[in-house]
Amino acid sequence: MTNQQQPPQRFAGRVVLVTGAGGGIGQAVAERFATEGAKVAVNDIKAEMVETVVQRIKGAGGAALAVPADVSSAQQVEQMFERVEAELGYVDVLYNNAGLIDTARHFLEADAAWWDKIMAVNLRSVFLCSQRAAKVMARRRRGVIISTSSGGATRAHRGNVAYDATKGGIEAMTRAMALDLAPYGIRVNGVVPGFINTYGLTEADLRVREKTVPLGRYGVAEDMTGAALFLASDDAAYITGQFISVDGGVLVQQRSANVDTFPVEGFPVVEADLL
Repeated sequence: MTNQQQPPQRFAGRVVLVTGAGGGIGQAVAERFATEGAKVAVNDIKAEMVETVVQRIKGAGGAALAVPADVSSAQQVEQMFERVEAELGYVDVLYNNAGLIDTARHFLEADAAWWDKIMAVNLRSVFLCSQRAAKVMARRRRGVIISTSSGGATRAHRGNVAYDATKGGIEAMTRAMALDLAPYGIRVNGVVPGFINTYGLTEADLRVREKTVPLGRYGVAEDMTGAALFLASDDAAYITGQFISVDGGVLVQQRSANVDTFPVEGFPVVEADLL
């Protein structure tokens, strides 16, 4: 392999902590950071999943550390950061990805325990990890914090009042943290996934759902990595308090394709003959 074919080493020497990285988007982002030279701390509540991701990174020649922890626990968050700092160094980039996604329950059937659990994992964790990271970043006068949001932050999912509330909270927190932390050289941004297939849906379900995507396909976890690494990189040095939607165009629609008054089936046929 020639040097031109190798991935850029934009994050060589930098320490990146990714929460919720035992699979899906978090795993893809952790592995992509490692390919670009970062020393990656891989977090998830499930230790066996963390170890698997760490071994994948090391097997590909990268540097990684397993830091399983419940990031809704202040004590465990502190212990996690202390271990990362002791074994890898101070965190340069924090990627808040941990969160519950299988949360559907109708509002009339919800209870306080359901609400509190989702708030703890999806929102409290972002506060705990971001504040712990920021306290060190502020002293160093540099750092990047990125969080995973959702279209539910600005629109709504049926049966997901608590989930959408946490994602709205993440976006409000991101804007407020960006203002509070900018004077210390810390940038705070977020990414908004669209229909990313990380849930093991059947092929039939995938075919139905991807019809709502203007670009014509569902997303995969790797689709999220470019936006995440861009926001963490020096190319985004003048960007803070912002969100990048990675959704194939889903959120710009008034109606999804299968119920639109001008459906995709009515679009003109253009042959692809200029290749």
